[in-house]
Amino acid sequence: MSEILHKIKTKTATVAVIGLGYVGLSVAVEAARANYRVYGIDIDKNKTEQLQRGKSYVTDIKDEDIDSLIHQRLYAVHEFSALAEADIIVICLPTPLNINRDPDVSMIRSAVDSIIRYASRDTLIILESTTYPGTTEELIKNVIEANTPWEVGKDVFVCYSPERVDPGNHKFNVKNTPKILGGITEECTHLGIQFYRSFLDNVIPVSSTAAAEMVKLLENTFRSVNIALVNELTLMCDRMGINIWEVIDAASTKPFGYIPFYPGPGIGGHCIPIDPTYLSWRAKKFGFYNKFIELTSDINSNMPRYVVSQITDILNDHEKPLKNSNIILIGMAYKKDVNDMRESPALEVFRLLQQKGAAVTYYDPLIPWFMDNGHRISSIELLPDLIASADLVVITTDHSTIDYQFIAEHAALLYDTKNVTRSIKGNIVLLGGHKRLEKSSSPVVSIKDNGEGREGRID
Repeated sequence: MSEILHKIKTKTATVAVIGLGYVGLSVAVEAARANYRVYGIDIDKNKTEQLQRGKSYVTDIKDEDIDSLIHQRLYAVHEFSALAEADIIVICLPTPLNINRDPDVSMIRSAVDSIIRYASRDTLIILESTTYPGTTEELIKNVIEANTPWEVGKDVFVCYSPERVDPGNHKFNVKNTPKILGGITEECTHLGIQFYRSFLDNVIPVSSTAAAEMVKLLENTFRSVNIALVNELTLMCDRMGINIWEVIDAASTKPFGYIPFYPGPGIGGHCIPIDPTYLSWRAKKFGFYNKFIELTSDINSNMPRYVVSQITDILNDHEKPLKNSNIILIGMAYKKDVNDMRESPALEVFRLLQQKGAAVTYYDPLIPWFMDNGHRISSIELLPDLIASADLVVITTDHSTIDYQFIAEHAALLYDTKNVTRSIKGNIVLLGGHKRLEKSSSPVVSIKDNGEGREGRID
């Protein structure tokens, strides 16, 4: 322990980050900025080759950030043999759901196998992947002790620290977001705290790895539950003809006891749609069935279908059938200002409309194309004539770089699921019980924050 602690204090430790998605790359860059020698490991050669050229594929990390570090303190490789040089290993791998909607931790298992194969004694191992309580002990501690002569807490050191990266957030990043960490033993926790405090602003210890794992699930289940509540109220307001956005903004003036959350076409990303399912799955192992969490997932997952039903009604109101209607979706990413489509509700809306026979195209400045069922689908160019020729334009992602005034001026009919047209006049139908038709309306005053402060973002 004293040797690795000395290397942390002198910044002579070599760090290996397994998984170079938006979490792993962010950790690798910050550690390299702090003068650690960092190996970023990813089996996707496209990622490692792009990084080797000094280019970033993550919207929050600039090319110059990579170019200034690569080949000097940051090395992008796809061979796990680089683990042999590591004093500290950080695992940042996806933990999706399998076809049965059970946790898929196969990538963590594979990473641990590689660690056992290449790593040496006196190594600090930290898991950051979102997962269920007990994962770190079951899949890392127990597996290492069963397959090596090492004792965790004495020969190697194991911690869990949940990632808290919020893509597209320009105020909070890896460095200034408080970092939770729990270790298998007190010695593990001490080393983990010292490592993260060497390059992050605020590190908060908890009593165990299970507590740290539960922190992340609590955070995201809290968000999922509140998003489901406001989505359910949105359906109600659609029936009652009440503007849900106005109601939320007015409620937000209360300085205590209320946090605003906002509706939308659904929830996306790797965290919010998945984490509550992890928690519910784990609870069942202890004979506890959480109907509340499962109902929350049902409500949120139904929103894309509800949006499609609203699209059908809007077209019917204008004497147009959904089949063969020309529909443009604005935004394909799961949230604003990111190029990530994982679990994107916009993609689900796209697919549902296609299944019902609509002619669907999309525009997204951050996602020029994507593959779907073996077909390459490309973003259109947003031309005035193209917008005007559409039977309906649907705003599904609220990227800040899109000119919504331009879209509203040329669209014959617009359906806004994100309230970005609140101060724009146009032939607009708003998700949540409000219609502004025939190019006449008064602006709706909104106090919604810019996505950097109070809660409510759907990601």
